[in-house]
Amino acid sequence: MKTHKFRFGSRVLMLSTVILIIGGFCNAPLATSAVPKSNQPDTLTYVQYKGSVIDQESRAPLAFASLSLEGTNIATVTNSDGEFSLKVPKNLIEGKVTVSFIGYKNKIVNLSQFKPEKTKIELELLIIAINEIRVFPKDPELLIRAVMNKRAENYFSDPTSMTAFYRETIKKRKTYVSLSEAVVEISKQPYTTEKSDLVQIYKARKSTDYTRLDTLTFKLQGGPYTNLYEDIMKNPEMVFTDDMLGNYEFKIENISKINDRLMYVLSFKQRPSASQPLYFGKLFIDTESLAITRATFNLNVTDKVMSSEMFIKKKPFGAKVYPTMATYRIDYREKGDKWYYSYSRGQITFKIEWNKRLFNTIYESTIEMAVTDWEIKGSKPVKVGEYIKPNVVMADKISGFADRAFWGEYNVIEPEKPIESAIRKIQKKLEHNRL
Repeated sequence: MKTHKFRFGSRVLMLSTVILIIGGFCNAPLATSAVPKSNQPDTLTYVQYKGSVIDQESRAPLAFASLSLEGTNIATVTNSDGEFSLKVPKNLIEGKVTVSFIGYKNKIVNLSQFKPEKTKIELELLIIAINEIRVFPKDPELLIRAVMNKRAENYFSDPTSMTAFYRETIKKRKTYVSLSEAVVEISKQPYTTEKSDLVQIYKARKSTDYTRLDTLTFKLQGGPYTNLYEDIMKNPEMVFTDDMLGNYEFKIENISKINDRLMYVLSFKQRPSASQPLYFGKLFIDTESLAITRATFNLNVTDKVMSSEMFIKKKPFGAKVYPTMATYRIDYREKGDKWYYSYSRGQITFKIEWNKRLFNTIYESTIEMAVTDWEIKGSKPVKVGEYIKPNVVMADKISGFADRAFWGEYNVIEPEKPIESAIRKIQKKLEHNRL
């Protein structure tokens, strides 16, 4: 099949251009909180529940399982350890929560069964009967083209205001050296237009231990915008366009279920004849609407030089820097007969080879964003000046680190345990510095 060329470094690959490395040692102190107490919300208006979602048989944690409060837009997801934190207004604590995970049966749990800590939710593995499958497409490429043709029909066509929780971390080997978090307001543009999504920071906090950054300042560029670029149905040019489809091999792997909906599992990978680094992964396609409800994919980083040019904006003298892994995930949630952006995550691992050092340095950066609430905003004009720029460096934009009460009623993705440990240590340092 004929393949198509595209310009290296174009918007097609913008999804991956998120890393900034600057040579030179920066001995900046840990910042103190810049948020006045008067801005902290009333924590008595909501109830917080914590726990985990696990496999009923194996007891294994289920990472990125979805929890949503029925009748509302309140939702959260579990972290990579299967843990969650859900905050619910007190006037809704009699409600029910739907817990879902791909390949498992949905479970509806009354909030009265949740505990403040250590709530354990077990999900049962799903078995799909052959007679449930009405039509099984034979041509995988025709399937993906049909998906793209129904994009305007399946996804939100109105401007939408979203509240989301954003987190980015940088880890040197097994130690976290940087943590930035923010509650952001997203002006999500219709999927039927080419207008770009916009982001405004509502609340934010950070902490960076520059002494662990190995004589360089390692920063992520793009912030929440990078997560929004992963919305491949809003930005199909990031991965798939009509011209690029010929660069991929598609295969229908099997049938699965998400939220009691049958899904085609369509895998894709770069054809050997495609010279530029492309993606490989899986698309989960609703069998009735042909909407992509989830996508998981990786960038092909086999070519060290080309993949490095995609990520690295600036690097120190005497070092080779290249990615060893770049993986992405995007989830959509349905409301009525339309789907909308719900959650995305990107994780990239870098290796730094120093010319005059025996050992290499490994860095891992993770960005994730989860929508916690949204509303159709109609034709309300957007004041562009209030929004951050797409090339924002969040670590520079945010000033300070606040305590847990700072986040108020906003649901967060429960931090990994090593991050919680790092936060406690940083808080102790801040308390000591104020003495």
